[in-house]
Amino acid sequence: MPDSSRPQVPAADQTLRMLAHLARQRGPTAARTIATQLDIPRSTVYHLLATLQEHGFVVHLESERRWGLGVAAFELGGGYARQDPLARLGRPLVSELVDRTGESAHLAVMHGRDVLYIVEERALRRPALVTDVGVRLPAHLTASGRAMLAALPRPQVRALYPDVSAFSDRTGRGPARPAELREVLREARARGFAIEDGEVTLGLGSIGVAVRDHAGWPVAGIAVTYPVDGDAGGHAPVDVELSDRLFEASAELSRRIGGARPSA
Repeated sequence: MPDSSRPQVPAADQTLRMLAHLARQRGPTAARTIATQLDIPRSTVYHLLATLQEHGFVVHLESERRWGLGVAAFELGGGYARQDPLARLGRPLVSELVDRTGESAHLAVMHGRDVLYIVEERALRRPALVTDVGVRLPAHLTASGRAMLAALPRPQVRALYPDVSAFSDRTGRGPARPAELREVLREARARGFAIEDGEVTLGLGSIGVAVRDHAGWPVAGIAVTYPVDGDAGGHAPVDVELSDRLFEASAELSRRIGGARPSA
């Protein structure tokens, strides 16, 4: 009986693994390093790289003896953005989340220090929101933004928020300096999800979870917004069923884009 775990087209499997490997690197990589890390014969790596170079998917930096992604690979990324699959795949899940929770929900991506909302679904008879498709808000104040920031490498967060000048304010609440943000993100990592309470709009709170890709990178944040006591200090308690529904939606979207399930 054939081994179903082995790829039926080894060359295609090796080529795609090499492209994915190059995409995860901070810079061009030597062919021998690719061969070693992916356990592919070095001669095979050179043959595949030569073919990829012919089609523009990789470039060879002769002076450095390294290989990097080419223009054709960049065009694939542009095609991904034009087709907007993340929003297309996420929209029915966000809609289902609204149906199951009775609260408004949305999907957002990071854009610098902001979150950009790409899907927004409003629940009936719930408060009006400032969020909508195409709206940007400071990531450090939103639940979806905090969920993504908590999943980023700490050096990258420090680069985004080096000092107090990087922090904007909406309601007088929320972190205003790097140390305060670090504590907010530490709490989010410990819980597995992020919350905000009146930091975007007084009287409204949100819970957010990161959506991760195959490399564990936070490609989006999915969140639910609900009414809270606008005069209360601290955070309102999070409904366990609400957080469970959010984890389910986030895990399913991660699965659909070929990513990893978030840890609850």
